[in-house]
Amino acid sequence: MFADRVLSGMRPTGSLHLGHYHGVLKNWVELQQQYECLFFVADWHALTTHYDSPEIIEQNVWDMVIDWLAAGVDPSKATLFIQSKVPAHAELYMLLSMMTPLGWLERVPTYKDQQEKLTEKDLSTHGFLGYPLLQSADILIYRANLVPVGEDQAPHLEFTREICRRFNHIYGKEIGFEEKAEAAIKKLGSKRSRLYNELRNRYQEQGDESALAEAQSLLNEQQNLNMGDQERLFGYLDGGGKMILCEPETLLTEASRMPGLDGQKMSKSYNNTISLREDPDSVTKKVRTMPTDPARVRRSDPGDPAKCPVWQFHMIYSDDKTREWVQNGCKNAEIGCLDCKSPLIKMILAEQAPMHERARMYEEDPTLVRNIIADGCEKANQMAEETMRDIREAMGLSYS
Repeated sequence: MFADRVLSGMRPTGSLHLGHYHGVLKNWVELQQQYECLFFVADWHALTTHYDSPEIIEQNVWDMVIDWLAAGVDPSKATLFIQSKVPAHAELYMLLSMMTPLGWLERVPTYKDQQEKLTEKDLSTHGFLGYPLLQSADILIYRANLVPVGEDQAPHLEFTREICRRFNHIYGKEIGFEEKAEAAIKKLGSKRSRLYNELRNRYQEQGDESALAEAQSLLNEQQNLNMGDQERLFGYLDGGGKMILCEPETLLTEASRMPGLDGQKMSKSYNNTISLREDPDSVTKKVRTMPTDPARVRRSDPGDPAKCPVWQFHMIYSDDKTREWVQNGCKNAEIGCLDCKSPLIKMILAEQAPMHERARMYEEDPTLVRNIIADGCEKANQMAEETMRDIREAMGLSYS
């Protein structure tokens, strides 16, 4: 029923590091070549845990968007916008909260996990409890059917799917639905009408999933149906009502393998990061001073790459030949630690060079970034309002 549309967002944490690039942004750059993509700054989500320090948000937003552009996210191929600049996110969040069972929110795995980890924050707030529902609103407002997430975020997407099904079940039962669906079938023409009914019966009577897929494909090909009739026929297939919201599918992404300079996960809280647009001299100094295998006290001591944080970087940046050189050279004490780090420095700087180049014009003229975001917010608002019209009508809020 809906064209493939990808939605993904990031909380504004300021300048991004290589962990963000290898974990998220590289994937975004690939996705924008294949799908209609919307990428947004989740500034309201930042307030769920940083409600007491709002002064950091605005500058973090602009720094982060420049990093997106530096990484290769293309505003001519993807829509970039700020969550709070599209008020429909909040409206849908509020409307969904009317029908969301409290127990559904309390059982989201990260709810208790984050409360236990962020003990310095008072997270016993309505906003923190409800942030998975705000995530659902972010996705459903654009009828995005593809959401790139790692395995740790999969429960959040399943929650969104449950919310979507519940909403369609409660509000998709428009008055005279079956009569309107039957009238829409006739608009397909006699041959396609007969095929639609055959496939619908096969699915409902025999549970034939291939019949469902074939019927959905048939409807996607129809040019003479308006959106309302198309939605009715999709809902009529499985015995439900009109499909108002689109159930999103998971686009599973690989977990980032990017370690920090100390071997832990790369994170600002560990002070072990390399920023996307970090000065080359600073990058060089950081890599040269990375800790290595503690057994290599002297250059003549053999080492074990498996015990060295530098080896984890080679696993990401180096080819097989270089890795073999490192393995042999380290274990046999044929190369020193600075020798081992030298090719990494070159490869990291080579990866960052085009980022610096792409970012330069935005750093020199911040209005370019603001214009990109303004255009994106306008497009996002139009798309969100289309969905909200259907939602208000379904919920009896479309007053005339």
